Amino acid sequence: MSPEQVKTDNAPKAIGPYSQGIKANGFVFCSGQIPMNPKTGELESGSITLQTRQCLSNIKGVIEAAGSSMSKIVKCTVFLRDMNDFTEMNAEYAKWFSDPAPSRAAVQVARLPRDVGIEIEAIAEQ
Repeated sequence: MSPEQVKTDNAPKAIGPYSQGIKANGFVFCSGQIPMNPKTGELESGSITLQTRQCLSNIKGVIEAAGSSMSKIVKCTVFLRDMNDFTEMNAEYAKWFSDPAPSRAAVQVARLPRDVGIEIEAIAEQ
């Protein structure tokens, strides 16, 4: 089966040569989501809690457009501009998942698109 592109208005439009998500081999691969409101195009510039919430809301939009759900996410990668934001990010992140929570990596990076504080990508079962 060929990979299938996932498109939704419930996440920011792709602004480069990538897809919001791809369905392939029984999985959904969600591109990294920054804290951009897909309805307004505005960045969430508040606390890392609010930025995390917007990123995860965008992921939810892509995952659901692919016919999956947040409960089927098996792996996330969290990119933080500042690892000092980890505890605050983690508190909001925990609200979005129940046991068994997805596997996860969290890394500090030098810079993120649009100079946001966080970007999150996800992989889910279909």
